[in-house]
Amino acid sequence: MRSLWLYGALCVAIQGLSGCGSNPVAETKTEVTDSAKVAQYDRLVVAFGDSLYAGYRLPPGEGLAPQLQAALQAAGINARVHNAGVSGDTTAAGKARLAFVLDNLDRKPDLVVLGLGGNDMLRGIKPAETKANMTTMMEELKRRGIPVVLTGMLASPNMGQDYGKSFNGIFPTLSKQYDAKLYPFFLDGVVTDAALMLPDNIHPNAKGVSRVVEGLSPLVEAALKDNKEAVLEK
Repeated sequence: MRSLWLYGALCVAIQGLSGCGSNPVAETKTEVTDSAKVAQYDRLVVAFGDSLYAGYRLPPGEGLAPQLQAALQAAGINARVHNAGVSGDTTAAGKARLAFVLDNLDRKPDLVVLGLGGNDMLRGIKPAETKANMTTMMEELKRRGIPVVLTGMLASPNMGQDYGKSFNGIFPTLSKQYDAKLYPFFLDGVVTDAALMLPDNIHPNAKGVSRVVEGLSPLVEAALKDNKEAVLEK
């Protein structure tokens, strides 16, 4: 709970300037995977999200995708993690580009790690709209037979109790509906520690991303294992 309240206070403090996870397109920094390199790996994971995924203001190799890839390889999984994070993305923007991203990969991914919604919340977009956009993306991934790990976001307390209840319920509901593994709050254990955050107090630094990966990678490993077993059973 303390994490949520501090998160909310930080978001309120800079909401008028940039928004939590929302940055100008000029600030967008993604580490695009060369499609020719993808084939060198046994498993392909797509990290699809906003600036929290994109490696905002982090040197190459220190964002979510490369750190998650390193963690998977350290666990003995020969995986490539493709960074499909775009700073400032809302769920509507993600919905609009999802098919394009998937269609332009070298092959079908074994897993998509999906994390959007923070920018919707800070723009005051109705949770029903956010949920509808997320549902459309989940349906598209289901149609393509691609399993999903969801990373959730929590509404800032200043959005009000009703908004928070509706917004915060989106990710657990979709997790159950689509049998997707859920990492409930992307910044859990990070946002309350200044040593793990960039000076903007919104985005994690390299150490913060490492903390996220510590919590997230076991879910990704389990999802890849489940998918491999499901393929072998067919």
